[in-house]
Amino acid sequence: MQKSITFKNTNISFSDEGKGTAVVLIHGFLENSTMWNEITPKIIKKNRVITVDLLGHGKTDCLGYVHSMELFAETIEAVLHHLKIRKCILIGHSLGGYAALAFAKLFTKNVKGLCLLNSTFEQDDEERKQLRKRANKMAKTNYQNLVRMSFINLFSEESRTQFKDEIELAIKEALKTPVQGYIAANEGMILRKNYRDFYTNATFKKAIILGKKDWIINADEMISYAEKNEINYTLLSQGHMSHIENKEEIIVALKEFIKNA
Repeated sequence: MQKSITFKNTNISFSDEGKGTAVVLIHGFLENSTMWNEITPKIIKKNRVITVDLLGHGKTDCLGYVHSMELFAETIEAVLHHLKIRKCILIGHSLGGYAALAFAKLFTKNVKGLCLLNSTFEQDDEERKQLRKRANKMAKTNYQNLVRMSFINLFSEESRTQFKDEIELAIKEALKTPVQGYIAANEGMILRKNYRDFYTNATFKKAIILGKKDWIINADEMISYAEKNEINYTLLSQGHMSHIENKEEIIVALKEFIKNA
């Protein structure tokens, strides 16, 4: 059941279920809390699970025209403050991972663990920034086609056939994101900082979950980093949308991470 608070005169939607260790699930770009619908029941038996719709996504309103990672983080903190949660485990998918890193940097003492799910601590390179800028221009005139094309490309070729129905449902949710929310999140990602050193030196529990066929996150580089820094990682067989493409393996990996955090 979705609830809401007001943050900077803006409606923030979230859910809060279960008892035990607080686990905060943070969705990715063009997603919302519904992406966790089949994962939450598997981890709620022993944990308190909080999902937050980020600014401009799901049932949460936009707040201006640039949603920085720090602003996302402050939004998450406002929800946790409202719920009187002092310590939590963060699990962030893609953009959600960037927001989780910003949260961990700003509110380090509140973090027990941080799992990057199809995400990275690296900032955008120049090519990626230009792609985002072009996408923001296209969003103003051809939004539906842009979202559909962008979303389908996140899946491996094999998954596009195998999970056709699930992809269509995910696209329907993505299209609920207003153009302003799309542009504001992209602008925020363009500006985001590099968190490699912070993540490396942080003392909270860490884990990285990767897709072998994920063209957005360089799995080989992330594995090399994880092995060098003795960080637990899981390599899955498909693309960027592991919660759909490798759902059962994701559940196992997340439960293990939460148990050990």
